[in-house]
Amino acid sequence: MRPRIPRQSALDRTAHALDDDAGLSAELAAAVAGARRRAVRDGDRQIDTAHLLHSLLEHDPEVRAAFDDGPRLARLLGYLVQRSIGYGLRWQTGVEDSGALPVVPAVPDAVEGFSPLASAAMRRARERAAGRDRLDAADGRGGGDGRAHGIDLLAAIVADPQSRAVEVLTRAGVDVPAPNSRV
Repeated sequence: MRPRIPRQSALDRTAHALDDDAGLSAELAAAVAGARRRAVRDGDRQIDTAHLLHSLLEHDPEVRAAFDDGPRLARLLGYLVQRSIGYGLRWQTGVEDSGALPVVPAVPDAVEGFSPLASAAMRRARERAAGRDRLDAADGRGGGDGRAHGIDLLAAIVADPQSRAVEVLTRAGVDVPAPNSRV
C-alpha cells in the first residue's frame, strides 16, 4: 500500500523549519518559501543566493525599493527570469561557494538544502536584525520584533562579492554597492 502523504525531500523539511522560524518576518518567510519552490521547480540541488534575491524582489517592497524600482528593477527581474529558465543550468551541477567556505563543509549552523553562502547569509541576516534591535534598545527607541527582514537578508547577500546573487546583479547592470549602501 502506498503512503497517502508523499515523502518529503530534505529540501522540503529544511524549508518547513525555516518557514516556521520565529526569527523571520512574514515577508522574509514568504521569500524563503518562494526560493525553495523556485529551486525545486528549476531542478537545482540547493537554494542559492540568486534564488533568495529573486524571491526577495517578488515578496518584499522594501527590498524592491532598494533598487529604485522602475527600469532598473524591471531589467533585474527580467534577467532573473532568464536565469531561471536557462542561464542557471550551468549552476545545477555545482555548489555555490565563495572559496571562503569549504564546498562540503561542517559549517556551524549550516542549513541543509541551502548553499553554504545562502546559509551564511541567512545567519548574517538574523545577526543583523539582532544588532539593530540592540541599537534601538540602547537609543531608547525600544527593541524591534527581533525578526530578520528581507532587507537584512539583502544586505547579507550582497556583502559577499562571490555570491551568485552579486553575479546576477552585476550581469544585469546593477551597481552592487548602491543597493548595499541604501540597505
